[in-house]
Amino acid sequence: MPAARNQQQAAPAAVTSFARFALCGGGVGVAAGFAVTALGTWIPWVLANALVTVVSTVLSTELHARFTFGTGGRATRRQHAQSAGSAAAAYAVTCLAMFVLEHLVAAPDAMLRQTVYLAASALSGMGRFTVLRALVFARHRSRTTTSAPEATPRPLRAVTANTSAPVDRAALRRAA
Repeated sequence: MPAARNQQQAAPAAVTSFARFALCGGGVGVAAGFAVTALGTWIPWVLANALVTVVSTVLSTELHARFTFGTGGRATRRQHAQSAGSAAAAYAVTCLAMFVLEHLVAAPDAMLRQTVYLAASALSGMGRFTVLRALVFARHRSRTTTSAPEATPRPLRAVTANTSAPVDRAALRRAA
């Protein structure tokens, strides 16, 4: 019974989900930052960043499925794939923001870089939250199903029985 109740509980409100999203995503993000730094001392930073991004995306997707959006269970493969797509889009937004900064400002200082990066991260995070809530972990999504074409009803054959003649029961069954 408890599992059935978990599946039937109402989805958390948007504000609650966003607070949970920030907590889970922020926690995983901080841990990922430390992990990239530590791992980057042993392997090239680009590889460390890629590995940590994959692991942190899988971890945060599980947290979002179980806690943030209250689906009551593990994330499906489809949800992991969609979450990875939204994470890749967010990554592209932050990379693009930093690329534009480097081309607009000759020598940006660390504070400006951090401000631009955090602003791009916040913007892409809000977009990612919206995508995850509305599409990936949506509760009552209408699914369009292709129904089989309706069978054409057979025409009814009228069988009239002659009261003077005996009724042929086999003929009646075949007609039905």
